[in-house]
Amino acid sequence: MKFVIFVAVRFVEPAKMDIVLSIAACILAILGIVGAVVPVLPGPALSYGGLLCIAAASFAGVSASTLWIGAGVTVAVTLADYFLPAWMAKRFGGSRAGAIGATIGAVAGIFIFPPIGILLGPFVGAVIGEFFHDSNDTAHAVQVGIGSFLAFIVGAGLKLFFSVGMFVIIIRELFR
Repeated sequence: MKFVIFVAVRFVEPAKMDIVLSIAACILAILGIVGAVVPVLPGPALSYGGLLCIAAASFAGVSASTLWIGAGVTVAVTLADYFLPAWMAKRFGGSRAGAIGATIGAVAGIFIFPPIGILLGPFVGAVIGEFFHDSNDTAHAVQVGIGSFLAFIVGAGLKLFFSVGMFVIIIRELFR
């Protein structure tokens, strides 16, 4: 990233580069907030990319510790978001089929019934996955679906909190 910025700075006036970096930071931060809810977009990573862009601007005062902490939280939130659905499905008594169904349902829900499919997809996917695993226990399948839905809500909440935090830092740097 630094190499690309270095090459761009060598050929573009610093004032124009600050404008480009500021616009890129805002766009990435907004996409990061959207990505906090839409499973196919890596929201925390996009938000952190926005932070890196604003940190590269000549007027910014983003400290190295802010960048390191941001990187660590980005990794932690991303890992939590990947492992939380399977953990919650297991916690609610689900099988691997339920966890896989929840993941497939989350992605399919975006395309089949947007925007409500984002919320219902993990639930329906987990229930269908549990039916494939054990078609005799409807109540258990619904229980696992509820666990998967809660995992999606918690994961999206973590990502949204982080992405909005990055956006606030970026806006603060822009109006410094």
